[in-house]
Amino acid sequence: MHFIFALEGRLRVRSSGRWSEAPGLLSAPDQTHELDARGARIRLVFLDPESGGGQTLQRRIPSEGGLRLLSAAECGQLVPDAEPLQLMQRAGADWIDRACVALGSDRAPARQIHPGVRRALRHLQNSAADSPHSLPELAEVAGLSDGRFMHAFTESIGIPLRPYLAWLKLQRAAAAIVRGSSLSEAAFGAGFSDAAHMTRSFRRMLGVKPSELRARSVAPSEAPGSSK
Repeated sequence: MHFIFALEGRLRVRSSGRWSEAPGLLSAPDQTHELDARGARIRLVFLDPESGGGQTLQRRIPSEGGLRLLSAAECGQLVPDAEPLQLMQRAGADWIDRACVALGSDRAPARQIHPGVRRALRHLQNSAADSPHSLPELAEVAGLSDGRFMHAFTESIGIPLRPYLAWLKLQRAAAAIVRGSSLSEAAFGAGFSDAAHMTRSFRRMLGVKPSELRARSVAPSEAPGSSK
C-alpha cells in the first residue's frame, strides 16, 4: 500500500469508473489503479500492510475502489515531514502515527496474525537478505501445510506470500542503496540475480530506476555545487 502526494500540481486517478482529482491519495495493498501525474512532481511513500500503522490506515480506505483521496489539508499535514531518508529510518514510525491521526484514526488493535505466520516472519527477518525462501521452507517453520500456510499468510498480512517476498527484497535493496552500497552490492545482498534483475523490478514495482534512488539519496550538503 502507498501514499502518493503531488508536491506541485494535482493528481488524476481512476481505480474504477470515472477519473477523480486530488492533491494526494492512499491506495490499498495490491489495488490496481491508473494515475495521471502530468505537470506534477510526486512523492510516493510505501507502507508495510502488516504493520500496526498499515493495518490502521487500511481501515480508512473505502472498500469500493480501494483508494482514499486526500484533501489539501491532509496533505498539508503529511507532506512537509515525508522526507525519504527520514522515513526509511526511525522517524518513519512517528510519521505513520501522524498519518493515522491526520486521516481520522487512532492506533487500532493490530491485525490478528496467525502464530505460525508470526514464526515465519521472524524467520524472514533473521535470515540473511540473500537467502532463498521457498514456500515449503516457510510452511515448515510455521508448522503448517503449504496450502494452509498460504491461506493463513494472506489472512494475517493482507497480501499473498509471493508479492510480500518481492516487496521485502525491494525494500532491502532500496535501504542498501540509500546507505551507499553500489547497485551490484545492493542487488546481490537483497537476493536479486544481478543488478539488471533488480532494475527491472524497481521499474515495474516503483516506476523508477534504482540509480535514480541513489542520486536522490545524496544529502543537499553533499551534492556537487551545493553550499550550506
